[in-house]
Amino acid sequence: MSILEENVFLEGAFKMISFLLCLALLIGGYFIYGSLVDRTFGPDDRETPAVKINDGVDYMVLPQWKLFMIQLLNIAGLGPIFGALSGALWGPVVFLWITFGTIFAGAVHDYFSGMLSVRNEGASISEISGIYLGGAMKNVMRVFSFVLLIMVGTVFAVGPAGLIVTLFKNGGSTGVVTTTLFWLVIVLVYYFIATFMSIDKIIGKIYPLFGICLIIMAVGVAVGIFTKGYAIPEIWSNFTNMHPQGTPIWSFMFITVACGAISGFHATQSPLMARCMKSEKQGHFVFYGAMVSEGVIALIWAAAGCAIYVCSKTMGGVGIALAMLGVIACPITSGDTAFRSARLVLADWFHIEQKSIKSRLMLCVPVLGIGAILGVGNALGKID
Repeated sequence: MSILEENVFLEGAFKMISFLLCLALLIGGYFIYGSLVDRTFGPDDRETPAVKINDGVDYMVLPQWKLFMIQLLNIAGLGPIFGALSGALWGPVVFLWITFGTIFAGAVHDYFSGMLSVRNEGASISEISGIYLGGAMKNVMRVFSFVLLIMVGTVFAVGPAGLIVTLFKNGGSTGVVTTTLFWLVIVLVYYFIATFMSIDKIIGKIYPLFGICLIIMAVGVAVGIFTKGYAIPEIWSNFTNMHPQGTPIWSFMFITVACGAISGFHATQSPLMARCMKSEKQGHFVFYGAMVSEGVIALIWAAAGCAIYVCSKTMGGVGIALAMLGVIACPITSGDTAFRSARLVLADWFHIEQKSIKSRLMLCVPVLGIGAILGVGNALGKID
């Protein structure tokens, strides 16, 4: 780095003190508060579901780094990118919500969702609710979780298909809908395969790659902001509602940046990795750590302002490619696990073993069938 570049870097750093402080708090929160949460739960050396049950499909031991990467992509979706960018409309006060929401709410929520599943044979969140809150709540959560997961999976099928079409948009509305349907079918076919196959065959192989891309994208944007000398408004100078339409901070900002702090969807995803952990002592890194990482990514995007503009200015063509990959891949890597979780909710509900191909097909076909009907209906409904 030349002297001129070093001066620009240092000058940029002094324009984003509150951002750096929040970043430091997130990292410190993982080590300090995260360790306190971990000690409170008290992980021990008991046999985990991955070792005890190990069916070669949903229950199996995966390396810790893969557990972390898969968990990060499971919970991410578009939250840490679009949610954070939308939250930036309220100004730098969004940094506080992302930072403290992640440390004290989101990461704690994800940790206990995952660890309670580990302690209860890898059970889905609906079954865990029944264990601690009774049969009535278990049935409520069974229905709610299944409906939620189908809706999330469908949205994360239609969304990426639409984004792909938007990138190469041409022709009238009918042509756009036809192309959207084509890509929707492609996405749903992938979802079926990912939902049906054992977790190490598809998810275990491509998620780490996408996870690395997501992290590189965020780090690249952060470094680019420093090296290009962009200024980020400080919290203490702009501690007010900066939304251009005057939309109230409470509770609109908290809902908009939900995945940057806390999300009930995460509770349906954490049991997937709870079934693949070799030791309870991996929980701090896998569950708490993945949520803190999402918080860091959300903080960076909130500071950056606009994904494509910032990427093009700070990382060039590579940044644009990574941004597009993130925008399309992130919802896909949450959509497939949403359908997978829906299958497992039904399997736990009706006590259907999932080791045999026949049993998995019996649940995969209706689960993806409902998603396909809803997705195709959504696309056709856009025809003028």
